[in-house]
Amino acid sequence: MTPLQAVILGLIEGITEYLPVSSTGHLIIASSLLGMDTPEAKSAVDAFNIVVQGGAILAVLGLYFSRVVQMLRGLLGRDNAGFALMVNLGIAFLPAAVLGVFLDDFLEKHLFSPGPVIAALALGGIYMIILDQRRRGGMAAPRFQAAEKSLHDLRPHEALFIGFMQAVAMIPGTSRSMMTITAGYLCRLKPTAAAEFSFLLGLPTLGAACCYKLYKNLAHATPEHPHMFKVLGVTPIIIGILVAAVSAAIAVRWLVAFLGRHGMSAFGWYRLVLAATLLGLIVGQVVRIQQPAGSADKPAPHTPPEPRPTH
Repeated sequence: MTPLQAVILGLIEGITEYLPVSSTGHLIIASSLLGMDTPEAKSAVDAFNIVVQGGAILAVLGLYFSRVVQMLRGLLGRDNAGFALMVNLGIAFLPAAVLGVFLDDFLEKHLFSPGPVIAALALGGIYMIILDQRRRGGMAAPRFQAAEKSLHDLRPHEALFIGFMQAVAMIPGTSRSMMTITAGYLCRLKPTAAAEFSFLLGLPTLGAACCYKLYKNLAHATPEHPHMFKVLGVTPIIIGILVAAVSAAIAVRWLVAFLGRHGMSAFGWYRLVLAATLLGLIVGQVVRIQQPAGSADKPAPHTPPEPRPTH
């Protein structure tokens, strides 16, 4: 991987990770257009697409450092609100943590293909448009109860609901941010509070995904299938992470302001356009989605599962 390719993928990851538009769909297009979708490089590129999330984690740690400190003070018994927030984040993290271990290989084998990815993009777009219109009282539908709750008004059972919605985002093309932010809407959180909880929930979720996928990539490395650092190079990986950190910080600040003024409908329409674009590129054979090992008709019993990009 060249430094320019690392910059491009880092920008795409940083911008799309916290926007409800699916980083998976964007990275599929970018990786293919950059000529990185070869079977030999797929495992390394997929692992990079996970590890580069470390930059997005650094961005949220920097932007919401005061919240992190508040939770640490709560852990020491010095801030009740901080402790309650930490408990809610822990509860919301559990569904993805548990289900991810059991479903990861299944999802890699059966859902990381053009049909499910495009369907998830399109259905997610329709879902956001309808939800946002209902929240605003449009589409001849009853308006949601006024969204007046702050982050500290969130109850544990609502945090669990957000956690299960986040687990749905393990389906490629769904978007973790879309599921968690809209779940916050359904719990009557203010748009800015729903976004903040989504960002903070990304710290343990993305952090665990990074560590797990990096471990799998290193542990399953063989002379025939080397780990990503050997295939892609250490320097481009570091560049990608740093670029992702800067671009994610900008995207997070922009998203909070945008949601407060305009809601989520625009992202829904964007997802529909992206789904149609991706479908056209695949039909035109401009973009290819390589099937994970073991998903073809002839199994590859000695090939370890390949990491699946996040959403």
